[in-house]
Amino acid sequence: MTTPDPGGGAADAELPFFVYGTLLPGEPNHDLFLRGRTAGERPAVLPRALLYDGPGYPYAIEGHGRVHGTLLVAAPGVYGELLGLLDHLEEFLGPGHPRNLYERVVREVELPGTGDEGSVRAWVYLAATAVTRSLRTGGVRIPEGRWVTGRAPDD
Repeated sequence: MTTPDPGGGAADAELPFFVYGTLLPGEPNHDLFLRGRTAGERPAVLPRALLYDGPGYPYAIEGHGRVHGTLLVAAPGVYGELLGLLDHLEEFLGPGHPRNLYERVVREVELPGTGDEGSVRAWVYLAATAVTRSLRTGGVRIPEGRWVTGRAPDD
């Protein structure tokens, strides 16, 4: 179930972040925005979501599928800074703002493959309403729900 950003309520204080595109380890925005700002990163899956190709970055939307990514925990003392950086990067201006590129929402994210499978609540940036409408009518879906930039492999 998706829960909109409640405006910084205490119940959602310092949730981890689920990332699935250019913020993934090895992607260009990972080092720019996350280096030195995370205390933990682990593989995770966003259920009930679909992944679409965008102009150099992907969009996740609600749907019958799964999106693979990484769960990030902010390093001590940098949560507010990291939240602000990610909101800026994802062009999130506030809940339901008409100029949002993404909406920041709370979702349950699955933590597979480590013996302690379960789920946690995390912030996820999903495509905003207008973007979602456009993707559903003419977007290119990424069937496996895994973002791959097409970079040449490291030698």
